[in-house]
Amino acid sequence: MESRKYERTYHLPWSPGRTSDDKVQTDYWQYLNRMNQIVFTEKLDGENNCLSRHGVFARSHAAPTASPWTARLRERWALVKSDLGELEIFGENVYALHSIEYTRLEDYFFVFAARYLDQWLCWEEVCFYADALGLPVVPVLGVLPVPADEQTFKKMVLRFASPESVFGSTDANSGLPCSREGVVIRDFRAFPVGQLSTHVLKYVRKDHVQTTEHWTRNWRPARLINHY
Repeated sequence: MESRKYERTYHLPWSPGRTSDDKVQTDYWQYLNRMNQIVFTEKLDGENNCLSRHGVFARSHAAPTASPWTARLRERWALVKSDLGELEIFGENVYALHSIEYTRLEDYFFVFAARYLDQWLCWEEVCFYADALGLPVVPVLGVLPVPADEQTFKKMVLRFASPESVFGSTDANSGLPCSREGVVIRDFRAFPVGQLSTHVLKYVRKDHVQTTEHWTRNWRPARLINHY
């Protein structure tokens, strides 16, 4: 059963972590000024997974995923699948280590969006459904009005991006402390499917991706702080 994949999240033009195949929203300021409130959340280092009534999907959405690092998530999906209906829940699955190792991780799956038919739900509804399904949301760094000028907005993004992760962050290769992967900025309100590029933006740190396409051969699971 095929599912519609998550739309591309565009980078801010001054996001240092963008690569040659990433999309950039050059007109971001005009779109931000159409919003009343914006939500700043931490961009976690994991895999974008979708929970729908049809299964658990990874990025392609061509068919439900059967990867070993989604096994635990598929167990959780089995408990809530009958409650989803037309609702689709999107979150970051950090079960498999990528470039960042989290030192204070309390769960493996964190919700960042919800889609119902042809609508991306507002942030309040995202939090409501995540809570109803017993799923945590990604760390919220701030819910704020759009600043009066572009320079102030840029300073806000950099201030939110520079600290370590809410869950503690070390470089998975060196073991040294590192900053969080980045920041996601979204419109607090709901918006139509197909318009994610004008309502959600991201800032990613420089040289973030350190894994290669072969990482799946030697992947290892993250550890939870309450796991013995």
